[in-house]
Amino acid sequence: MKAPLRILYSAGPGDVINTYRHWAKGEDDPTQLSMTYSGMFYEACRAGGDCAYVISSCRRKDRVEDARFRIVHRPSLFPNGPGPLFYLGQAWTELRLIASALWYRADVALIACGNTSWLLLQVMPLLGIRVVPSLHCVLWSKYRKLTPLQKMLRRMRVPFFTKTAFRILSASEDITAQLGEMTGNRQRPIVQFLPSYRPAQFEGVTPPTTGKPPFRILFAGRIERNKGVFDLLAIAGRFAAEDRTDIRFDVCGNGSALDELRSKAKEASLSDRFVCHGHCNWQTMQRMYTDAHAVVVPTTGDFVEGFNQVVAEAVLAGRPVITSEVCPALAYVRNAVVQVPVDDVAAYGDAILKLCDDVEFYQARRKGCLGAQEQFYDLSKSWMCAVRNVLDEIRALRCGEVATDLTAIGSSSPEQPPSFVSHV
Repeated sequence: MKAPLRILYSAGPGDVINTYRHWAKGEDDPTQLSMTYSGMFYEACRAGGDCAYVISSCRRKDRVEDARFRIVHRPSLFPNGPGPLFYLGQAWTELRLIASALWYRADVALIACGNTSWLLLQVMPLLGIRVVPSLHCVLWSKYRKLTPLQKMLRRMRVPFFTKTAFRILSASEDITAQLGEMTGNRQRPIVQFLPSYRPAQFEGVTPPTTGKPPFRILFAGRIERNKGVFDLLAIAGRFAAEDRTDIRFDVCGNGSALDELRSKAKEASLSDRFVCHGHCNWQTMQRMYTDAHAVVVPTTGDFVEGFNQVVAEAVLAGRPVITSEVCPALAYVRNAVVQVPVDDVAAYGDAILKLCDDVEFYQARRKGCLGAQEQFYDLSKSWMCAVRNVLDEIRALRCGEVATDLTAIGSSSPEQPPSFVSHV
């Protein structure tokens, strides 16, 4: 029995309407290198014949509706705090999600992390709504001590992950390990996934040219202090002082610190070798990866990284990566990575010099890239596949519940409904 579901999907801050418009035309979102989560969600709904109410916290207000999807951009309150207002904003978001799920008569609530504390969502199963959290970030920083408030909130979230959640989607082993630590390994079954890409997205990226300066280091991501961009500027200053004019930094991305970073690069007379390009679409990023020799991901210990897709993208482009254990993606691509200690700026600089000056070392990391690529093209490991499996499980349970109800009308011994459990 095919049982279409009504799904509430809280999708985080992405522009899910722009993605939808491209998806409806059979296209990938051209602003992203990876397959977008919202695009994969639309595809999962089409495959299951499901209907969905999709809510994003994207700041660009917009709305679209068709026979299957109702999609809205609903900006969050106080997304950047300060502290008490941040938690108040999360509580308001949760209340609105509960109200929206009831209004939509949702069977399932698929909730991406970032906008909620999970506390108020514990009422959803009591309202007949199965809740599936999708965790894309670690639950706390591995390298900073928790505040008393954070410790209290962590304890309060335990019932959500041990009782409320139907299944838990996890973007990395680090997230899964923290769930086990927080709950004493009593968490609900976990389904892990990896970021997904299409081979065509990297077909235009040619192998790097070697032996001809400059040696180009690429940074791609949000331009924020906790992403380590000012550490990179300090490294560029060090290289200038050491007369290493054969190394250039290309910094791609937007963020609140972009103007300050550009200004400081200019003040230090580094603008010719530390170039801030701003936001780059995927065609431009293909060119940036082609020009690059290596990619640096210097995320600081303050940031709660869940995977960091730039690491995967660098590997797919065949470029060695310099990063630390702040990025959980490291565990999946170790042979392609030069690993440095967390927040060790000098070590990042030394790693760049090692890749630049030691050809054999560089080529070994390049070879490591080739051996780690296939996992990110394998759709059986994708978020879309994880979502489809969980939705099919819920669909089967609903069919079993309906069958049980119908049998109970005419028989005193109904059959046991089918049950499926997905584990890591």
